[in-house]
Amino acid sequence: MNSDPREIIDRSPMSRLQIIAVAITIGLNALDGFDVLSISFASPGIAKEWGIDRAALGIVLSMELIGMAIGSLALGGVADKIGRRPTMLGCLVVMSAGMYMATLAQGIYGLCVWRVITGLGIGGMLATINAVAAEYSSLKQRNLCVSLMTIGYPIGAVLGGTVVAQLLKTGDWRSVFQFGAVVTAAFIPLVALLVPESVAWLCHKQPRRALERVNRTLTRMGHAAATTLPAMSGPAAKRSIADILKPGLIGTTLLITLAYFLHITTFYYILKWVPKIVVDMGFAPSSATGVLVWANVGGAVGGALFGLLTRRIGLKALTIGVLICSTVMVNIFGRGQADLQQLAVICAATGFFTNAGVVGLYALFAQVFPTHVRATGTGFAIGFGRGGSALAPMIAGFLFQAGYGLPTVSLLISLGSLIAAGALLLLRTRAPEQVPLQR
Repeated sequence: MNSDPREIIDRSPMSRLQIIAVAITIGLNALDGFDVLSISFASPGIAKEWGIDRAALGIVLSMELIGMAIGSLALGGVADKIGRRPTMLGCLVVMSAGMYMATLAQGIYGLCVWRVITGLGIGGMLATINAVAAEYSSLKQRNLCVSLMTIGYPIGAVLGGTVVAQLLKTGDWRSVFQFGAVVTAAFIPLVALLVPESVAWLCHKQPRRALERVNRTLTRMGHAAATTLPAMSGPAAKRSIADILKPGLIGTTLLITLAYFLHITTFYYILKWVPKIVVDMGFAPSSATGVLVWANVGGAVGGALFGLLTRRIGLKALTIGVLICSTVMVNIFGRGQADLQQLAVICAATGFFTNAGVVGLYALFAQVFPTHVRATGTGFAIGFGRGGSALAPMIAGFLFQAGYGLPTVSLLISLGSLIAAGALLLLRTRAPEQVPLQR
């Protein structure tokens, strides 16, 4: 009988419980996708009702990204300390409350506050579910499972956008947030009932009754019970979440964070400004929502195909390739299209590569960080990345306000993906549990 339950999960075929847990992480990421994009769906209505210009709108569009930065940095470490499951439940409560309270906002300042609070929950959720998807999957299926979790983001935007397009025909922008709050709250009982604490986290932290909890989960997975937990002595016992900034991991942490920071800036430029750009071209707000939906359809397809390709192509090389393609497509998008159908096709192709790049980076997070800092390292990268990407909508807004055209703005912001590819060229990937950590 194997004394390390983590190896049982790594080497055995995935059970129904494991598949359900990964599927729930896809759904949770879909919530993140809808919640983040809800402000983009609502932005034309907000700008019209409150009479705000592009520069002010750019600030509003960035607020949940600031919250996500804080949430990722703070709550990624919480997930490594107190567990994946309680962190997910807490984040869901914060997200649903923030979405609902946004419907009661009476002006820009109030709306910004609630978008920051919503972002806190989203940021913590992103750091946590990446670890859950990795730790619930077998070693053979890990890259695929993390990739599938990541494409929940555009799936949420597509499904949510389809509903929002109907809501905006009969209601105002507040109905977008009302819908998001209800759906987010519905996931609380699903997580509580169907996602036990991660076996990898229990084996590392070994809290009270850890063996009993591990065996209960192994039994639900259809695996044999373990007689003991792995020994926690020597270097393993001294590990802490601060290891991401110590020799052995700091180079990895800084490079992966830089790459994410740069690419996510390009990614959010597309997601945040597509609706407003389409409306400014003379199309109806409902049409703008449809174009953004197509961008996310492309993103979902790109992420799924990326996950399948990781079985045949190295993860790092594949990620670098799609980041270069992302640079090209954002520049093509910047050339603009007079026809709505052509614009939708270009946005779908742009979404294909920009989201595939995000999928690759998330898979790299799970690959390069060891268990005891997996959520912390992911949260660190997401936190600084999203903090920096909060500048993307604002920078674009000020550039547009200063008179720069769509081609120039797109060219400047597309460089983020290109430089990110260069950062990954320097990244050394190896089994994270084998990385020597110096004290």
